[in-house]
Amino acid sequence: MVTYSRRSFISSAAAGVAGISVTHAAAPVPPKFSLGIQAFSLRKYSLDDALRHTKELGFDAIEFYPKMFSVTDSQSQIKTVLQKVKDQGLTISAHGVNKFTADREANRKVFSFAKQAGIKILTADPSADSFDNLEELVQEFDIRIAIHNHGPGHRYSKVLDVLRAIENRDQRIGACADLGHYIRSAERPVEVIRLLKGRLYGIHLKDFAEMQKKTEGVILGQGHLDVLAVFVALDRVGFPEDGALSLEYEKNPENPLNDIRQCVAIARKAMAS
Repeated sequence: MVTYSRRSFISSAAAGVAGISVTHAAAPVPPKFSLGIQAFSLRKYSLDDALRHTKELGFDAIEFYPKMFSVTDSQSQIKTVLQKVKDQGLTISAHGVNKFTADREANRKVFSFAKQAGIKILTADPSADSFDNLEELVQEFDIRIAIHNHGPGHRYSKVLDVLRAIENRDQRIGACADLGHYIRSAERPVEVIRLLKGRLYGIHLKDFAEMQKKTEGVILGQGHLDVLAVFVALDRVGFPEDGALSLEYEKNPENPLNDIRQCVAIARKAMAS
């Protein structure tokens, strides 16, 4: 088990912020990122239609949310979904956001499901009393937990909330940084990425117009998200090749495809520039 003291962990993260400079003149990002979509973006579609749109929109992977791929112990249901994903030439990058509590049996059920489905990352909103059990489960199943922030008022509103939660914990307990929600919490996405270096297993690419609680979701790059700087920062911190890099677009759920298509083009351009 990998452990850190609170002071050394947060101090080393802060030192990383001081030591990394991200500018638009940085070296090109290697083509090592797989761009996926958080399926919540397609929540008004059936599973089959969501997967078809995911492929047509140019994504490599899908991060399922529980209402589209429910946690189950039915091998036949899991095999059916996995075959549908394979038929579209996609992979599953992650699953969540999953709630974890002191209920050890319920926690184990999620991990067992993920193992059967070949899912390596569980995006999560864990309660404080779940971490001892989660530490046992990530070691047993070798599946990573990625704590997801939900913006102002949430227990993981700020990046330091996540850092404090994962300190002294197994290396497989890390973060899924929802960059849009961090914007709503008045946090700078690039700084968040730097601070989470070494424990960042997921990204939700999302943009908002203002750095405040109530604001409008926008196309990537039209708000406070510097898309190119985000990809440079991900490269600099060594974001894992099997990390869950997911576009999430919450607006216009009845007909989001054109907006998502614009976001994909912007993300791909930044990845290649």
